[in-house]
Amino acid sequence: MKHILRQFFTEGKGVSYYVGTLGTHTEIKKVAEEKVTLPCHHQLGLPEKDTLDIEWLLTDREGNQKVVITYSSHHVYNNLTEEQRGRVAFASNFLAGDASLQIEPLKPSDEGRYTCKVKNSGRYVWSYVILKVLVRPSKPKCELEGELTEGSDLTLQCESSSGTEPIVYSWQRVQEKAGEDERLPPKSKIDYNRPGRVLLQNLTMSSSGLYQCTAGNEAGKESCVVRVTVQYVQSVGMIAGAVTGMVAGALLIFLLVWLLIRRKDKKRYEEEERPNEIREDAEAPKARLVKPSSSSSGSRSSRSGSSSTRSTANSGSRSQRTPCTEAARRPGLGAHAYGPVGPEARGSEPKKASHATLTKAENTPSTIPSQSRAFQTV
Repeated sequence: MKHILRQFFTEGKGVSYYVGTLGTHTEIKKVAEEKVTLPCHHQLGLPEKDTLDIEWLLTDREGNQKVVITYSSHHVYNNLTEEQRGRVAFASNFLAGDASLQIEPLKPSDEGRYTCKVKNSGRYVWSYVILKVLVRPSKPKCELEGELTEGSDLTLQCESSSGTEPIVYSWQRVQEKAGEDERLPPKSKIDYNRPGRVLLQNLTMSSSGLYQCTAGNEAGKESCVVRVTVQYVQSVGMIAGAVTGMVAGALLIFLLVWLLIRRKDKKRYEEEERPNEIREDAEAPKARLVKPSSSSSGSRSSRSGSSSTRSTANSGSRSQRTPCTEAARRPGLGAHAYGPVGPEARGSEPKKASHATLTKAENTPSTIPSQSRAFQTV
């Protein structure tokens, strides 16, 4: 194909343009979001400009071909595809021989094989450009896997979610103080099966520090940092013990408060129920003697004392007759029934009542009810 084109253009006195190591192709690599210019030069427009036609075609990675921009009949058509609308244009004076294509800003979808065709009065010129769009690695995410305790193993993980492959990852320590080493601690291993993973074995207190992961490719680099703080085993145990003690103390306080509330509620309940409680073992009310009125005579007091003694002895059988009633019915026994009772009575002989007193007691039977009322039990 290359030999045929050269012979054809030689006979037609035309000139073909080939750039690159491939002879008929140019390969360009550009970073996304930048500006790129795809070269295409010719001399076909100089003799006759009215019959000049220029066309750029794109064959994407799936093999689909579409027109990018054209010049025909003195008009430029550059809004032929939705993906590249407003982003493509001729870079220079295409009528003067420079039909280069400019794309800005560049997107990953612009990647593919471009063909520049220039035609004028039956003469053709072809140029081929392979465009490769490079995407910078996205900012990686640094993670830690393992225990941050002395003597354990720790894995540093770093990965970018997007970017043009291959992406190369590298780990190093960040110098926070003068004289610190940027190299990884001894016994560190790189996992070549999973790029971005580094194993730190047998951690020590000197392993603590700031670590940086860098992800890079042809388009650029991005990095992230993570801090490693190795804890002494004893300090970890102390922290765990302190936390456990605090939890136990809180539970104990809660239990004490609950018991106090229960005790208070129980005491209030007993106080409220106590007035309504009937006690079977309660003592009977004690009898209290009421002094007789001042109008009673001395003999009436003597009889009242005797009546009170007999009333107390016979309080269990109130249905029976009282001695004072029998005494009232028997005038001859009045002096003996109402005699003094007590130590004085047992120690000495009872005094004889006078005839006037006996006569008065027989003639006044109404005094016994008054005595009963005077010595009633309260």
